[in-house]
Amino acid sequence: MKTSRRTFLRNATISAVAGLPELLQAQNRLNNDPLNDALGLVTASLSSHISSKSGVKGKFTLLELPKIMRDELDLKVIDFNTMNFHTYEPAYLEKLRSAADDAGCLMTNLKMNQKVDMSSSNAETKAKAMKAYKQSIDAAALLGLKWVRPLPRTPMPDMKLHVQAYHELIDYAGERNIVVLVENFGWMMKDPDSMVKLVREIDSKGTAAGVDTGNWVDNNVRYSGLEKSFPLAVTCDFKAKTMGPDGGHTAYDLKRCFDIAWQSGFRGPWCFEHGHKDRNRAFRELGMLRDWLRKWTA
Repeated sequence: MKTSRRTFLRNATISAVAGLPELLQAQNRLNNDPLNDALGLVTASLSSHISSKSGVKGKFTLLELPKIMRDELDLKVIDFNTMNFHTYEPAYLEKLRSAADDAGCLMTNLKMNQKVDMSSSNAETKAKAMKAYKQSIDAAALLGLKWVRPLPRTPMPDMKLHVQAYHELIDYAGERNIVVLVENFGWMMKDPDSMVKLVREIDSKGTAAGVDTGNWVDNNVRYSGLEKSFPLAVTCDFKAKTMGPDGGHTAYDLKRCFDIAWQSGFRGPWCFEHGHKDRNRAFRELGMLRDWLRKWTA
């Protein structure tokens, strides 16, 4: 019986946190994974162009996005953000799933960006967070997603409470065949070891990393953090900040970020996180990123 990538990586993460080379070797054996070299989009990139209602001039709905991704951007993987959903009604989610299937898109992840605190010592505050996250996990299950990611807050959490909250989410999501990810954001952005530390703290419950190339406080932390984190990654937000007319990117070296990922054994999916208020410019620059990644992965 063939082991799914989700199950394989979850088990590999549990067993290899103390020895990352073992996980690297495991990842490199997954040569037939359909997400290898797959390129996609983080929907938050186009938030200024997404409307909850159809027919809004110059905008499109989330239901229309899969076809636009395939026809206009030639991208396949959709990484959702809760900010782009106006409802979790099952009928709507079924339409979205059908739209993605019809367009030949793969839906993988839901970034749960609700402004809540799952690690709070206040029982009411934590309960509110868990309710919101579990509703999102239920939506992710209806969409057939592989992963969800809770939002790291800016203040450093009480690690005991944080890990307990992760365990609760992992148990709930696991019953729905979904893995809960760790992402380098908020309090984690200053420490290049933060993702590996948190995965180790979560320990036998199992999790994996969703690495964002842009979410680090500076380049010293960035490149070191990427080297440490990519061996645990199952997905990547390949983030670009402001780009020049010729595609120049002065904030950090995009090719170096890619090389670190590739040398770690990471092969995809690569989900672009980049946008602009001008739709034509946003799509043109996303096209540049797409073409670069295709060249580099080749």
